[in-house]
Amino acid sequence: MFIDQARISVKAGDGGSGCNSFFRSKTVRKGKANGGDGGNGGHIIFKASKSIQTLLDFHYKRHFKSGRGYHGSSNNKTGRGGEDLIIGVPCGTIIKDARTDLLLRDLIDPNNEVIIARGGKGGKGNSRGREATIGSKGEEKELLLELKLIADVGLVGYPNAGKSTLISKVSSAKSKVCNYPFTTKRPILGIVRYFDNTLTFADMPGLIEGAHEGKGLGDRFLRHIERTRMLLHIVDVSMIERPDPYKDYLAITKELDLYSKNLCNKKRILVCNKVDIPGAKEAAQSLADKTGQKVFQVSALTGEGLRPLLDHIFNSFDFN
Repeated sequence: MFIDQARISVKAGDGGSGCNSFFRSKTVRKGKANGGDGGNGGHIIFKASKSIQTLLDFHYKRHFKSGRGYHGSSNNKTGRGGEDLIIGVPCGTIIKDARTDLLLRDLIDPNNEVIIARGGKGGKGNSRGREATIGSKGEEKELLLELKLIADVGLVGYPNAGKSTLISKVSSAKSKVCNYPFTTKRPILGIVRYFDNTLTFADMPGLIEGAHEGKGLGDRFLRHIERTRMLLHIVDVSMIERPDPYKDYLAITKELDLYSKNLCNKKRILVCNKVDIPGAKEAAQSLADKTGQKVFQVSALTGEGLRPLLDHIFNSFDFN
C-alpha cells in the first residue's frame, strides 16, 4: 500500500529534576549542599532513509515520545539523559507543523536528519548554593508528513494513455495494465537501465481536468512530479477513446502549469503513444504540427519507437 500523507504527534522527553540534598555523616548534621543536576530529556529526530518507501507505518502508529531525563541525586550525581527517538522516513518527506502549516524541514537526501522536538533541560541541583529546580518540559508538536517521490523522469497524461504499459516495457516495475481508465491508483517507481546508465521513472495516476484543484486526487499526485527532472507527456493518438489528441495535450499542459509555476520550467518530452493503431501516426504528425514540438511516436505495447525515445531521454542527462 502506498501512503504519502500522515498526521502524527510527537513529544520530546521532559528534563529530570535537580536534587535537593546535603552531605550528612555521624559528625556532620547538615553539611554542604550536594544535590546533582537532572538529566536532559531526549530529542525527537527525523532521519531520511532509502530503505523506507512510504508513510504507511505512520497510519498504524501516530504518537511518538522520546525518553525523559532522570532526576539528579545526592553526592553531586547528575541524572542520566533521556534517550533520543530517531524516526525513519522516506527520502523526499516534507515535515510541516500541522497547526500552522509551517514547513519545518524537507528531507531529500539519504541520512538527512533534523531535530524536530527538543527535549527539556534538566533541573539544577542545590550544589550551586541555591534551591534545586525542576526540569523543563520537552517540546510537543502536531506534525503533517507529506511524501514527494524523488525520480528522474515523471510520466503524465490522461487516464489510459499507456503510461503503465510504457514503464512496464522499459523497466521491471510491475504496474497494473488494463484497458480501462484509472488502472494506476498510486505512483509507481521503475528503474530503467540503458547501457551503463540508470534512471528512475515514476508512473503517475492519470490526470483529468481540474486536477490542480484536487479532482480525481490530482493535487496529491501532482506534487510527486515536482521533484522529477524531466516529464514525459504521454498522449493517446489512437483516437479510439479520446478523439482529439491536441485538446488532451492542452488540457494536461494547463493542469501542470496551474498547479505549479516550477513545472513550467521543467523539461518536457511529448510522446505520442499507440501508433500501432491505423491512423494514429497521422494524428501524431498533426499534433506535432499544431504544437510546434518534436514528438516521439511510440507503441508501448509493441515496443515500436522506444529505442529513439530512450536515446533522447538518457542523452538529456549528464551522468559524469
